Amino acid sequence: MIVGVGIDVAEIDRFQAALDRTPGMAERLFTATELRLPSGEPRGIASLAARFAAKEALAKSLGAPPGLHWLDAEVTTSDDGRPHLTVKGTVAARAHTLGVLHWHVSLSHDAGVASAVVIAEG
Repeated sequence: MIVGVGIDVAEIDRFQAALDRTPGMAERLFTATELRLPSGEPRGIASLAARFAAKEALAKSLGAPPGLHWLDAEVTTSDDGRPHLTVKGTVAARAHTLGVLHWHVSLSHDAGVASAVVIAEG
C-alpha cells in the first residue's frame, strides 16, 4: 500500500548560491556521510541538490508536517549505485504514525535541475 508520494526539484545554481550566502547551511541540511562520496571526496553540488530535493520529497510524502528535522533523514547510496533513505527521530516518528515500512527513492540531475521522487510504502 502506498502511504504517500513526494516529488521535488531544485535548480542547481540557485541551490549553490544559497549554500554560498549562508555559512553552515550544508551542515544543517546534510549528514557528514551525505556531504562526502564513499571515496572521501566532497560530493558535487548537483548530487547535493538532488539529496536536498529527496529530503523535500520525503517531507511531502509524509504530508509535510511541521517539526521534521533535516538531519533525521539521510540519503545514502548502496554499492550498486541505488539511493536509499534512512530515517530517525522526527521523520521516523511521523513515518511510524502513518504506517510507513519501506521507502523508494529516485534521484536525477540534468540541465541545471536536480529532482527526486520518494514513495512511502506501508
